[in-house]
Amino acid sequence: MSDLNPPIPAASAPPPSPESAALASAAAGSAIGPDWELDFYSRPILDPEGKKRWELLICSTPEVGEDGAAASDSFRWVRTCPASSVNSIWLREALQAAQADATAAGVAPPRRLRCWRASMRTMVQRAAEGLGLDLIPSRRTYALVGWLQQREREVYPQQEGYLAGPLAPPPQAVRPVPVPLPEAARGDSWAWASLPVSALAGAKAWDSGFSGLVPLPEAAAADAGVPGLRLFSSSRALAVAGWLAGLEPVRLEIVGTQLVLEAGMDDRWLLASLPEAEAEAAAQAFASSRQQAAGLQFIAVQSRESDQRFEGFWLLRDLPDG
Repeated sequence: MSDLNPPIPAASAPPPSPESAALASAAAGSAIGPDWELDFYSRPILDPEGKKRWELLICSTPEVGEDGAAASDSFRWVRTCPASSVNSIWLREALQAAQADATAAGVAPPRRLRCWRASMRTMVQRAAEGLGLDLIPSRRTYALVGWLQQREREVYPQQEGYLAGPLAPPPQAVRPVPVPLPEAARGDSWAWASLPVSALAGAKAWDSGFSGLVPLPEAAAADAGVPGLRLFSSSRALAVAGWLAGLEPVRLEIVGTQLVLEAGMDDRWLLASLPEAEAEAAAQAFASSRQQAAGLQFIAVQSRESDQRFEGFWLLRDLPDG
């Protein structure tokens, strides 16, 4: 994989998207906080009646600072739910309580919720209706997944009723067959690229249009290589970046000899069919990133290879999410 030279930092701000302009108008001057990531699901704990305890976890998507780390603490909110009360009415009331607690803590409420469990999408959608919250089915919930993993290691085992020992694995959802990327999201060409984690620390200052950064994980070694793709389109790079933003890119993977982009809640897009040797090299690069760079990956969209500006730049993470 070739190295990607980071662009020269610039002070220019990305142009506002139609979506952000609409949100600003709807807010009528009210502050809008970062998106919330939500998980409403059962945990490995039995209540006194022998039923699994349900729990609502909410955290805000961390903002990225100039050094690539989280700029501030994420808003976190937890509420347990009796198994007999699992419905959209309980969830709606809990969301209202979370909004009130956030406001009381001086945290601006969000406009958008990200929910990554397909089985809970309808319930979350019904609960969010009328609360001024837009639901985005998406697995770009890296902060939430990391928090849930931490609770599974350190919190639940300490609680009464914890189901110790191996549990029956949940049924694996049938993964959709990858389909070709929409024509509107395709560039003229693409190339592999690699950046060290240390270079990504300055990504917030890069001259970018659409941008989807995440805080650099503490576990990522500064000199570790982060694999990624550069997509080029000489005449419509910004439009390609806009389409990719709407797809909610999550991670790249190699399936056999296919390069696949996972996005949204369960979307899988076929980017390319690779020669066997190239597919093996890419799979090794992704595996190395999981070991040394906490699963970081990236996608960049540019007009041409020599450009110092990104029309779109996303950090992705290859994390287990269910």
